[in-house]
Amino acid sequence: MAQKSKAYRAAAEKIKADTFYTPTDAVALAKETGSAKFDSTVEVALKLGVDPRKADQMVRGTVILPHGTGKTARVIVFATGPAAEAAIAAGADEVGGAELIEKVAAGYTAFDSAVSTPELMGQVGRLGKVLGPRGLMPNPKTGTVTPNVGQAVSDIKGGKIEFRVDKHANVHFVVGKASFSQEQLDENLKAALEEVVRLKPSSAKGRYIQKGAVSTTFGPGIPLDVNAI
Repeated sequence: MAQKSKAYRAAAEKIKADTFYTPTDAVALAKETGSAKFDSTVEVALKLGVDPRKADQMVRGTVILPHGTGKTARVIVFATGPAAEAAIAAGADEVGGAELIEKVAAGYTAFDSAVSTPELMGQVGRLGKVLGPRGLMPNPKTGTVTPNVGQAVSDIKGGKIEFRVDKHANVHFVVGKASFSQEQLDENLKAALEEVVRLKPSSAKGRYIQKGAVSTTFGPGIPLDVNAI
């Protein structure tokens, strides 16, 4: 624990007090503050000026990061027949109908994303208590309920991320690994930020992105200059 604390303090010392960084400068600093013992994940947290209690201000979306996340997502697909074959061909980690639904109902959640054909959503819908709290429930708004499950799997495996505002109006998402080049992290972050900005609800008043920070796994937060977003 002492070593971790020392490493954290050393990383924090690189962040100037009362300074807000442009997205480009923030990811550059994130590379410097990442752990020397493993390849840290680079994450972003934003505080939005929305009221999540209002349906028309629920910010939720997806974006395919130009350079992926640095991790190959584990994807399961609820499908049968030709759709199942397409999912398998696209590289899905597990594909099935009723038997896979029962497996998940029993508590199986060792995956990063779930996709379903529209036909099976009547059965998949009962998995809400298992998948909902983990943010894994297939949803047409994020492209995970679709007849084209093969494309959905390819997109997710290729670096598609999903983000959703929480009850405190915060949004969190991954933009890559500390081992990525400066350019790769910069382009991933800009792609994600552009999508968040694009989804600004018309009913939201005042400043949309109020605060933001970039950080690495177990690392300190690097304040973002929201005016530069």
